[in-house]
Amino acid sequence: MGTAGELLNVVDVEATCWAGQPPAGQVGEIIEIGLTVVDLAARERRGRHRILVRPARSEVSAFCTELTGLTPAEAERGVSFAEACRLLAAEHRAGERPWASWGDYDRNQFTRQCQSTGVRYPFGRRHTNAKLAFTEGYGLRKRPGMDQALRIAGLPLEGWHHRGEDDAWNIAALVLDLVGRDAWPDGT
Repeated sequence: MGTAGELLNVVDVEATCWAGQPPAGQVGEIIEIGLTVVDLAARERRGRHRILVRPARSEVSAFCTELTGLTPAEAERGVSFAEACRLLAAEHRAGERPWASWGDYDRNQFTRQCQSTGVRYPFGRRHTNAKLAFTEGYGLRKRPGMDQALRIAGLPLEGWHHRGEDDAWNIAALVLDLVGRDAWPDGT
């Protein structure tokens, strides 16, 4: 397990989405960044954060609102993607701290969106795919979704599934479950 007192950022993003293909000219882009700070040594969740991001190249669909609970009006009140990345770096030390997400979607979405908008990638290189760590830690053949992993670990689903802030909080509980089982990868 990481060095004593090491903090880990657990990140979950929600992006614009549709029941089928995006409407012409629209692309999936981040509209919410949930972040929970985990103290790996103390084995506790320390902070719960939410950054709303105003979409620039898409609109929040009714399907997306139904899934995430985020309305178009709420997303419009968010900060720009560039400002969200700046906040991650400045307030959450995203470039310095190791970070984790459930699967590779979140990391890949940040990479794609940073490349397409010219915004500097806010995270460092130490990323852990918590879904893979959980699958290996529990000796599973298939990688479970976050809600299924919570059931396997005997943990409650807290909040609204597919709300970034709540999902990051729940993923952080799964990380701590793995730390308690001595199954969280070393070096992160």
